[in-house]
Amino acid sequence: MRLRLLLLALGTFAVGTDGMVMAGILPLIARDLDVSISVAGQAVTVFALTYAVLAPVLAAATARWPRRRTLLVALTVFTLANCLTALAPSYGTLLATRVLAAAGAALYTPTANGVATGLVPPERRGRAIAVVMGGLTVATALGVPLGTWIGRTDWRLTMWLVTGLGVAAFAGLGLMLRELPQPAAALTLRDRVTPLANPRVLGAALTTFLVFLAIQTSFIYYTVATHAATGGDQDRLTLLLLVSGIASVGGSSIGGRLVDKWGPRVVILTSSAAYVVLAAASPWTLRTMPTALVASALTPLVGWGIAVALITRVASLDPPNAPVLVSLNSSALYLGMAAAGGTGSLAIALFGDRWFLLVGAGLMVLATVVAAVTTRERARARDPRHLAPEVTNSPAGSTT
Repeated sequence: MRLRLLLLALGTFAVGTDGMVMAGILPLIARDLDVSISVAGQAVTVFALTYAVLAPVLAAATARWPRRRTLLVALTVFTLANCLTALAPSYGTLLATRVLAAAGAALYTPTANGVATGLVPPERRGRAIAVVMGGLTVATALGVPLGTWIGRTDWRLTMWLVTGLGVAAFAGLGLMLRELPQPAAALTLRDRVTPLANPRVLGAALTTFLVFLAIQTSFIYYTVATHAATGGDQDRLTLLLLVSGIASVGGSSIGGRLVDKWGPRVVILTSSAAYVVLAAASPWTLRTMPTALVASALTPLVGWGIAVALITRVASLDPPNAPVLVSLNSSALYLGMAAAGGTGSLAIALFGDRWFLLVGAGLMVLATVVAAVTTRERARARDPRHLAPEVTNSPAGSTT
């Protein structure tokens, strides 16, 4: 079982590196393709928006596919797209290849998370998701700083690195992953969006959207946010990203264990409140390397704890339909990232390179309020799991 989860994490490592490494090479892309950093940042927006829209569509289109085939097709599309990104001669071509890469990611990540929730008993779902998300956190810890360092003179080298990771993930899953159970039923697109009519599901999706809008408003423009500390030096930027990534691994692991112990509500509220404090202090803490190193360690530590709790929360609302709910949550996550590209750019234009960071803090305050309202205890009392315990004991493996 552990091997299966680690193989799934290998794919999320490749996808995570691709999605997050752009933050470290935006200035190089902007200079090479003759656009501003804000315009270059819209490559992240295009990727995230495409992911958000296509995740439920592709899930419906591939519902009858064996899960192993779905994962391998997703990695094929993803790897080809990154190869084309590395060869992109213009900004327009770059955007087109990011759309293709997002399609592969949109098919892979929700499938991997849905499979993970079905491979373990209910009381271990938090840790199972943490393992698969560990691929993303390891990508943050190793893939992003390595990609930033490799691409310090040519951003295309970074994209070749991501292409190689995609090939490695495909090989690992193709050679070692045994066939996974077929989904019990093939759901239509309508079936997949219908859960949003449930206020609890909608509240969870809205919380996820706001949390990642807040986090990514700052992270997409991380090079701008930390320029005073790094002086534009790529080696210093790489060091900050490395520290941030290592802390992300800890945040994901600790978050999974805390969710299993205390439940997602407590982790979401406490971690988001801590994030507000850290984000509000960032206009000062990111001005020098010593304080930026501390901030780069603490912020992702709580941020990734929130991420694990958000996925566990939505999956626990209806365990037999966890893959569908996780897919919707992924769409909300990437919609937040897509909106953050524009929000961050606008915030920089309005408040400057330093004070735009406060916008992220304000957005996280809003996310915390929404989370508190939509996870209040009386909502838990209406949870059908408490009225029909046998639902949580249903064979989760049949849903993946």
